[in-house]
Amino acid sequence: MAKIRKGDFVEIITGKDKGRSGKILKVIPAEDKCIVEKMAMVKRHQKAKGQGQVAGIIEKSMKIHLCKVMLLDPKTKKPSRVKFTIEGGKKVRRYVKSGNIVESSAA
Repeated sequence: MAKIRKGDFVEIITGKDKGRSGKILKVIPAEDKCIVEKMAMVKRHQKAKGQGQVAGIIEKSMKIHLCKVMLLDPKTKKPSRVKFTIEGGKKVRRYVKSGNIVESSAA
């Protein structure tokens, strides 16, 4: 069970996008990376490979390592670490500082 999941709101804590926040679009657990909406944007040269595909320079979001993002606590509006607790036989994600339960929008 991952601490960061698709649909969570995170804040970037290092790099060129430090301090910016966005929604997780995809998590790649095998590489310990994720793709955050409109973060780590790069320009790529793309060749048209089919009838409907456009050629030219496109902007896309690159992968960010999971250690460079932290979940945003919606009540305190600050990034916080996550811990797991067991309540009623179910494993629940909680923010470490506030103790609130993480509400995932994707689940």
